[in-house]
Amino acid sequence: MKISIAASILILLLAALFSFQAHQRLVTVRETHARLVASANQLGIAVDPSNPSAPVRITKREREDKEADAKAAAVEFIADVRQMEANRDKGGLSIIVSNNSRVEVMDRMMSLNSAQLKILIAEVLAAKDLKDSTRRDLIASSLKMLAYDSPQAALAVLTEMSALSKGRSIGSYSILAQWAKDDPLAALEWVRNNSAKFPDLITEGAKHGLISGTAIQDPKLAFKLIGELGLEDPSQVVNRIAAAATTPEQRTATLAALREHLANLKDEKARKDLSRSAMYVFARNIMKEGFDTGSQWITAAGFTPAELEILAEGLNGSIKNGENGLWIEWIGENLPPQKAAGKIESMVRFWTQTDFQAAANWINSVPDGPTKNTAIRSYAETVSEHEPETAAQWALTLPPGKDRESTLNRIYQNWPKDDPAAKEAFKQQHGIK
Repeated sequence: MKISIAASILILLLAALFSFQAHQRLVTVRETHARLVASANQLGIAVDPSNPSAPVRITKREREDKEADAKAAAVEFIADVRQMEANRDKGGLSIIVSNNSRVEVMDRMMSLNSAQLKILIAEVLAAKDLKDSTRRDLIASSLKMLAYDSPQAALAVLTEMSALSKGRSIGSYSILAQWAKDDPLAALEWVRNNSAKFPDLITEGAKHGLISGTAIQDPKLAFKLIGELGLEDPSQVVNRIAAAATTPEQRTATLAALREHLANLKDEKARKDLSRSAMYVFARNIMKEGFDTGSQWITAAGFTPAELEILAEGLNGSIKNGENGLWIEWIGENLPPQKAAGKIESMVRFWTQTDFQAAANWINSVPDGPTKNTAIRSYAETVSEHEPETAAQWALTLPPGKDRESTLNRIYQNWPKDDPAAKEAFKQQHGIK
């Protein structure tokens, strides 16, 4: 078992579940990392790096000892969770993860193999005084930990314990996603063979996990699975496929697969809807990477004008600090003026609402032209509801003509209602009808 990975993941999951402080969580992970590995060795759990799926060879007595230890760890951990629940219900602070006794329990938990995890899950199921939501999350966390080393073993635990799969698919999304990421064909074959047998386990959501994992390695196959698996909401699945493409290389492969998939759709509306869904996700990932990497990938990907227009719609809201102006100018340079105007207005409006001073400084630095004029209009109209005089000053920097007149009229319409005299004076000054 890859103790270092499993330890980090379970601690993060449990920390999120019980609202542990981020700093405390990271400190605990670092401080206990070495001891987790040592604890596993002391328990007799060792893995051959060249064959991580090979079973651990231990004697019957050793196995019984490990099972007893697993049960003891489960009992201690569940008692700890009960105390957390009690404190939370009383409005108190959660017990911090760096507590020595808690670390010792977690040390032991991280060392458990699949057979011992079954014992832990059984104890969690038997703890009737735990809240259903807590029990479900603890089981899901344990299964996720196991899935990082052996998704097959995690699925075996899940399918063998009918109480887990009855009416819900605890952890099946994450388990299938992890397996498909490493071996999509094997995961797909398992789903094909078991869908009828475990309908409560292999749900729509679990199939989404299968496709999400598959998309990382084979986006073309992921798109094909949408039809084979009979999924009800293709747009949601396409979003997951696009989201799995986290690098420029993956996005290039996913974009090619998307184009092929869309070309085979006869429904024009469905084609446009799915394309828009994917492009929006691409845009979010691009903005996270930053302007230089993102814009270079767009250029290399060879977007059609229609694709580029949709992609540009998504370039808003998640832009890295300091890059708003770069993306706005990029839109002005890469889209026809009539297509770029609405997108620039939207981006400047959002930027003005979040950091009006930075937006104003950028507008002052932009060369005269369509992009600057569109930005001025959007900025003036946005601030007019609170600072109409300032908005008017901006509007008057526009060249005389239709754009200036329409902007002044919008400022008049947005003028605060608590100052009717100033509003009327503004109307008369600018000849607004």
